Amino acid sequence: MRLNPPQQTLNAPVVAEGVGLHTGVWCKARALPAPAHHGVRFVRVDLPGAPELPAAVSHVRSTVLATTLGEGEASVSTVEHLLATLYALGVDNARIEVEGPELPVLDGSAGVWTERVLAAGVVPQDAEVAVLRLTRPLSLSDGDRQVILRPCEDGLRLQVTVNFDHPTIGEQRVQLAVSPESFLAELAWARTFGFLEEVERIRAAGLARGGSLENAVVFCRERGVLNPEGLRAADEPVRHKALDLLGDLSLLGARLYAEVEVRRPGHGMTLQAVRALLNEAATRS
Repeated sequence: MRLNPPQQTLNAPVVAEGVGLHTGVWCKARALPAPAHHGVRFVRVDLPGAPELPAAVSHVRSTVLATTLGEGEASVSTVEHLLATLYALGVDNARIEVEGPELPVLDGSAGVWTERVLAAGVVPQDAEVAVLRLTRPLSLSDGDRQVILRPCEDGLRLQVTVNFDHPTIGEQRVQLAVSPESFLAELAWARTFGFLEEVERIRAAGLARGGSLENAVVFCRERGVLNPEGLRAADEPVRHKALDLLGDLSLLGARLYAEVEVRRPGHGMTLQAVRALLNEAATRS
């Protein structure tokens, strides 16, 4: 008798290419079907030996403005948008062949990935998905950043709050129960964003070299949104933070049944929460 839903994989390959947000290098990624229990794995096919990097918190190398997986000389950055898409659309197993040091940023959202995964389709496999059901509340904090995790019987629910000292953003909040439908309607289209006043500092640190108004929303204190088309929604920033949160939570390697409330989210804090969840699961086993 099957207790959990079946694992799923892609029905056909999904391909995208374009500039990398932080390196500015042209990158290509091919997400391919994979067998049950394979998980999501990135494969640097452009490197000798085609090293594999599991989408797991144990392989996180950096969380500075993006999530980077690495092992030895191999790494792949800015994986969170594709990971969020795969999690939300129910893809548990995929081999992602990457040419380049990061995934293409595309338009700064998960919209392209979502459209192409939906077009490829998802198929069930003859194995149960791994599920982590939280049984008691957990909380973590770091200054004014906070993550609160509570048990939830019907899947994963997110509540995300941001508060930026910027006249166009301020405090914003979004909450949703994660499903393919809610992801498509509420998160997939939300673009990454930054502030004009910080661009020079970020680029001096070797990041955002591929960033432009074509793949990111840029805010300016005096002029508001610099993108000619404006925002896709007034609360696009907090929706993008929820997108990033979901991608990072997927590094748990299991379907999470929990309510996740986050104030001032960031990659590092989310991954602390993932480690806490894994520790909680280990103490129960």
